[in-house]
Amino acid sequence: MQHTIQAAVWQEAGWYIADVPQLGVVTQATTLDELVANLREAVGLALEGEAPEDLGLAPDAVILAAIEVEPAVAPA
Repeated sequence: MQHTIQAAVWQEAGWYIADVPQLGVVTQATTLDELVANLREAVGLALEGEAPEDLGLAPDAVILAAIEVEPAVAPA
């Protein structure tokens, strides 16, 4: 039984994008704060009416997001 719902987060063309493959959830926003809110809502909607156990999730599962960031470039 999984206790975390894993989301991959990256930035592309001015948008932050989050993908939760195990639930088929993808959402986007222009800020990280907005993305977190959208991600919570999207995951909640995906789980609505579902028994977490049927999806292999613990009832108290949390969302764990990993962010991909561009490496810092030293000024020339």
